[in-house]
Amino acid sequence: MKTNYDFIIVGGGIVGLATAYKLQVKFPHKTVAILEKEAAIGKHQTGRNSGVIHSGIYYTPNSYKAKNCKNGRDQLVAFAKEHQIDFDICGKVIVATTKEELALLEIIYQKGIANKTEGICYLNAKETKEKEPFIEAVKSIWVPTAGIINYVQVANKFAELIHQINKNSQLITSCKVAKIISDKTNKKTIATSKGNFTTEKLIFCTGLQSDRNAKKNNTPIDMQIVGFRGDYYQLKKEAEYKIKSLVYPVPDPAFPFLGVHFTKMISGGIECGPNAVFSFKREGYTTTSFNFKDTFEALTFKGTWKLFGKHWRKGLDEYKRAFSKKLFVKALQKMMPTLTINDVEVARSGVRAQAVNSNGNMIDDFDIVDKNGVIHVLNAPSPAATSCLAIADEIVSKALSFSTKSNINTNQGNCCYYEKG
Repeated sequence: MKTNYDFIIVGGGIVGLATAYKLQVKFPHKTVAILEKEAAIGKHQTGRNSGVIHSGIYYTPNSYKAKNCKNGRDQLVAFAKEHQIDFDICGKVIVATTKEELALLEIIYQKGIANKTEGICYLNAKETKEKEPFIEAVKSIWVPTAGIINYVQVANKFAELIHQINKNSQLITSCKVAKIISDKTNKKTIATSKGNFTTEKLIFCTGLQSDRNAKKNNTPIDMQIVGFRGDYYQLKKEAEYKIKSLVYPVPDPAFPFLGVHFTKMISGGIECGPNAVFSFKREGYTTTSFNFKDTFEALTFKGTWKLFGKHWRKGLDEYKRAFSKKLFVKALQKMMPTLTINDVEVARSGVRAQAVNSNGNMIDDFDIVDKNGVIHVLNAPSPAATSCLAIADEIVSKALSFSTKSNINTNQGNCCYYEKG
């Protein structure tokens, strides 16, 4: 097996593979390796999200999320068209069910205007029903550019194209990184479960393990990944007619999750969810999943307890829903009063990698750091999948212009991008 590559990307999720693809397109004669610890790609966040193509309406103007979501969405749709990947720009309705929610709906609308989200408009109760006959709204926002796609299919296409462009580039699965060694010539050696690999350009896109890999590289970080499991139900076949597109509630502005919602799936069916509960295992997908190391690290991190202290009521409500189908359905009934407990059945779960700092604040924007020529994507929550090709452009740009300057902070909005050493 070849062991020396021009570029090595650790992490075969959607962001890592998009980055590898962009590098390979830019440098077709350079070799690229993607090291993935699982036996196949898409086993975690890439394959366990709701498959939504986000429009960019929610995000703080001028933040990395806002800029990269719109750019990334346009690139993603163009990529899907070019490579015959199934997608559907079915649109989204963001629903205010009470008059108290109208002020929050207006904030979202104004963000959409500032972010140049195309085609958004207000709908009254009657107009909302024309889009979604079973949804009850005081008022809603119609977002025509939102859609759905299969992100595992996209990721597999990236891997396929990389190897087509350069036969010496490889996706190496079942390859877990143990440590990183740098020598005096700026060569990086990565010790893995499949032996050592060397490169001059090393990029980590490892989602739920991003903080741990940063520590292996002795990268100083004031954050830790705290996993939040999201449980999904789905409409039974006989109830699928009740949803035509994507239907979201007005989200809680203090919480970086969008609330339980209805999602039309590209493979068919309608998912309902997810909730967001603290996970006792970073890669645990059941209500009883537990890992001692993951739990110990999370509960000995002061930021976790500060986060719990700020949002304990919200967290308690989410936990109740995790163990009660009745309460889960009750949350959905705010938008669809005619939904019954017999209309839904248990589906899958996912875990969101959420970066939390030592003050107990969730890092809301994309968070990328550069330490001695090694790039770490520390935080890439939703809409990272939608934004993957735009994020890849950012990473490629940084990878090709590693700065010798120290402590340059080029924050955009809430995003953190640091160049160190």
